[in-house]
Amino acid sequence: MLRLTAGRVRTLLSRQKVAVLSTGSARMASHGHEVSAQPDMSAPMYWDRLDTPLPDRPYQETLGAAEKSLKQKEKGPWNNLSNEEKLALYRIMFKETYAEMKRPSSEWKTVLGGIFFFIGLTGLVVLWQRIYVYPPRPCTFDEEWEAKQVKRMLDMRMNPVQGFSSKWDYEKGQWK
Repeated sequence: MLRLTAGRVRTLLSRQKVAVLSTGSARMASHGHEVSAQPDMSAPMYWDRLDTPLPDRPYQETLGAAEKSLKQKEKGPWNNLSNEEKLALYRIMFKETYAEMKRPSSEWKTVLGGIFFFIGLTGLVVLWQRIYVYPPRPCTFDEEWEAKQVKRMLDMRMNPVQGFSSKWDYEKGQWK
């Protein structure tokens, strides 16, 4: 079933040795600060999840006098309990109802705000690059240059059979 390798056994034993060491050495290892106790993760835990309706332990483990008397009253017939007492018993066992667990959160607002923030930041970087990093636009992108280039191509009669010049009527001086 469970097999522990020799290395794993040594690791477990070394952890026990560390736990047995005095607090002075633990204080030295943590640079003079107190070492906080770690929670026992092997103990049953409480959680509210839709897919697991019954957690391993109740929400409130330490009960006051009122809760203890209510737990004793719970053992009797439930017809004698009021709705407030039933709700209090429910809150002892569970933190949230299904409706509270299914309630939509406002996290989408944070996500959308983060997206817009980074889009804006990217826009500022692109604007900075267009102003300070990239060279100015070449003159070949101007409309005047393009018009001169088209006139030159028509004067040279480039591709007169099926190309550019074939669409120009040279007698009328306009496009066909």
